[in-house]
Amino acid sequence: MNEVFVSVSLMVVLLVLLGGGVWVGLTLAGVAWFAMEFFTPRAAGDAMAVTIWGAASSWTLTALPLFVWMGEILYRTNLSESMFRGLAPWVNALPGRLLHTNVIGCTIFASVSGSSAATCATVGKMNIPELQRRGYPQAQIIGSLGGPATLGLLIPPSIILIIYGVSAELSISKLFMAGVLPGLMLAVLFSGWIMIWALLNPEKVPKADSQMTFKEKVYEARHLIPVVILIVSVVASIYTGVATATEAAALGVVGALVLSASQKALTWESFKASLLGATRLYCMIALILSGAAFMTLSMGYMGLPRQLAEFVGGLGLSPGMLILVLGIFYLVLGCFLDGISTIVLTVSVVLPIIQAAGIDPLWFGIFLVITVETAQITPPVGFNLFVLQGMTGKQITYIGKVCAPYFLLMVLALVILWVFPGIVTALPANM
Repeated sequence: MNEVFVSVSLMVVLLVLLGGGVWVGLTLAGVAWFAMEFFTPRAAGDAMAVTIWGAASSWTLTALPLFVWMGEILYRTNLSESMFRGLAPWVNALPGRLLHTNVIGCTIFASVSGSSAATCATVGKMNIPELQRRGYPQAQIIGSLGGPATLGLLIPPSIILIIYGVSAELSISKLFMAGVLPGLMLAVLFSGWIMIWALLNPEKVPKADSQMTFKEKVYEARHLIPVVILIVSVVASIYTGVATATEAAALGVVGALVLSASQKALTWESFKASLLGATRLYCMIALILSGAAFMTLSMGYMGLPRQLAEFVGGLGLSPGMLILVLGIFYLVLGCFLDGISTIVLTVSVVLPIIQAAGIDPLWFGIFLVITVETAQITPPVGFNLFVLQGMTGKQITYIGKVCAPYFLLMVLALVILWVFPGIVTALPANM
């Protein structure tokens, strides 16, 4: 069998189906069927049925729809308004003042949503009008929201970490813990950039609001208590071993319902809307994962991952060079595919390569997610750019430009994690 001919054939089928507007999940299944039917002796029909059923009925995957539902419930509450009121008094003394509410708000909401787009939309709905009304520059408002909103992919509970964990057969709980410190590090880098910009452009930063006493700040911070309790309950239950990721997700849903009810935002209409929204999103993700599982099986029968691993291994790349090449590959791929599709399309092929190079799959998962994060703010397929365009009416090119500093900060974060891998592995090692 000519491996080059096979690879080119599969790539042509993939591009034709994607270019024809076929759903990603069906495209993956179609490519897998084509590969198995024409390039292996194995019958494609029964293999497809068994594999898709096994992927869709995985118990590990149960956490995913629950976390999606939790995010949908909170998306329909006045959580963002409460966050702004609780955070604003504490950031007035920092260079950049209220721009930091975007970073902190995204960090907090990322901890309970798991979705980059939901984080961007929810925090943006409250913060953009407020910051515009107070006279902050439009470019900084959009940039400081678009970049930090990508934390929804990294800080647990992260939908994309669940997908990577299922694809790579890793512990979801350990992946969640691995994402905590890198997520906080990114938040610090984002706030640090805002401070640097504010110190270089003091005339563009509006004056601080009226000063509050410490007692008044603490009183305003009461608005953060419900969401902090929810975050601590979900994350602590996983970290302490009291609950699995799935059980913690169920706890998060119950907590979100209670929080929504306490804010008088839980109505029959909002309940139905959250349930239907979560169902639609999960069905899309499950279809992609099922197609990816079938493609993984067909690739295994063809031996392509092994051949590719042997080819890359034969290049004699050091682990550092391998990570550099993969980083560039994922940055380019992320400009054209969403994060979920990027991961499920490549993990089955890339994982044997990084394991052969002696790279920890747990560390690589966080590296991969941060790399995918950058694609959320890079044209032409940057989901956060689309969300911000809908909220601000600005052109994609303009939004991409003002988000560029945050793209560079995420690249810097990848370098830091390579030099100090303990930032990723410290918390999981204690589980």
